[in-house]
Amino acid sequence: MTKKQAVFILGAGPAGLAAAQELAAKKLFQLNVLEKDDKVGGISRTESYKGYSFDIGGHRFFTKSNKIAAIWHETLGSEFLTVQRQSRIFYNHKFFQYPLKFWNTLLNLGVTESIRVSVSYVKAILFPFPQENSFEEWTINRFGKRLFLLFFKSYTEKVWGIPCSCIQSDWAAQRIKGLSFASAVINAVFKTTKATSLIDEFFYPRLGPGMMWEKFRERITLEGGSVKVNARAVALHHQQGIIRELTFQKGGDRFTVAADQVISSIPLDCLIAILDPPAPPKVIEAAKKISYRAFIIVVLIVAKKEVFSDQWLYIHAPEVNVGRIQNFKNWSLAMVPDENTTSLGMEYFCSETDEIWARTDQDLVSLAAQEIELLGLVQGFEIVDSYVMRQPKAYPVYDEGYKKHLEEIKKYLQQFENFQTVGRNGMHRYNNMDHSMLSGIMAAENLMGSRHDIWEMKDPEEYLEENLIDRAPGMLASFRRPVEKSLALAAVIVSISLLYCFW
Repeated sequence: MTKKQAVFILGAGPAGLAAAQELAAKKLFQLNVLEKDDKVGGISRTESYKGYSFDIGGHRFFTKSNKIAAIWHETLGSEFLTVQRQSRIFYNHKFFQYPLKFWNTLLNLGVTESIRVSVSYVKAILFPFPQENSFEEWTINRFGKRLFLLFFKSYTEKVWGIPCSCIQSDWAAQRIKGLSFASAVINAVFKTTKATSLIDEFFYPRLGPGMMWEKFRERITLEGGSVKVNARAVALHHQQGIIRELTFQKGGDRFTVAADQVISSIPLDCLIAILDPPAPPKVIEAAKKISYRAFIIVVLIVAKKEVFSDQWLYIHAPEVNVGRIQNFKNWSLAMVPDENTTSLGMEYFCSETDEIWARTDQDLVSLAAQEIELLGLVQGFEIVDSYVMRQPKAYPVYDEGYKKHLEEIKKYLQQFENFQTVGRNGMHRYNNMDHSMLSGIMAAENLMGSRHDIWEMKDPEEYLEENLIDRAPGMLASFRRPVEKSLALAAVIVSISLLYCFW
């Protein structure tokens, strides 16, 4: 009998588990998944406290990949719920629809500000930034400077901790996905769109996203694979461009095992740090310079049946630190054990060196309670319990130098014949679950003879907007078609006319 190749997958998030499930079904490999945490799912796992379940950030299940959609539905069946999306921006004690809805936004802003917004948009269309190097330039080109200052700047800088002018436009191209002032108007009138950010519904596991990943774990195990939690890779031993052995730690014990193939979804800085022999100094330096944002969620249990109807609110209030508030009951009723209570997730974005990260749980609960009362959403006496979770390396940062550092790391890693990186942290790419899963599946297929270049993979059309800064100079100007300019002018005329009718 031919000995099966030993495959090790580092990290049991969506990418690692998708790779493992694909390989397990073939039964051609000795499959081992190592996860440093006590649960599978990575940042899209589900945590629980006294029967209350919550996400580390809230995770919609939406994809334009038929393959991924089929896997999700086949895995959970009737436990995969269809949820009508509602998320709003909370600004100046008013609720603004998000994605921004044309009339809701203009009416909430009032006559004077609405005219300023419309004129600002026209100016952006007629005189755009010729190149979009930053998030600020990307957003102003699509919404105008006024809307950028009102609805994008403060929240985005809370999330990333750096000025919008220092965030690369790649992030906007991936996360906002084709949304613009014009597309919002078109969607409001015709109820049709290609922009992912404008979707009206999504899917969600009845007991939270962790339910999906636990099912993956069960299947991998049933097919003969091994999924070890609380198991951290501490060394990858390589020689002549091949990973020969792997050392991992579980509990107080260390194990060194032979490895024929390795797929990694762990953060790139952590990966470079465990290579033995060490990577070249310039690669180590590049790994130290790529950065991440951490995440704190303070769960407040509120003795109130209904607080707000959204799945989440974006908080655009500079007087508070909280960036977003999840209402887990509105994702799935099963997330809350008592229908007369509500669990709210107060989300704080930070770095691990920030003062807020070092605060005690008690201090964080006090902060969250004060801020939600200041926002007028909950009274302090209605909070009956709380829980705090910290998530390091939650979001890869697209800062000014990240492309250069990432290219240095990628170039070095590609020399290894039996090694692949996948997923959000494994590729330092701020993507969604389905994209991470596709990268894992491609890595698995490579072990069975395919020749996918995972680093060059792209999302399906309409799902990931092409990065305009990679196009030839002047392309942006031609992209601003006359019809969009006409739409902008018509929007101003119609909005002003209707606003004066209302007042």
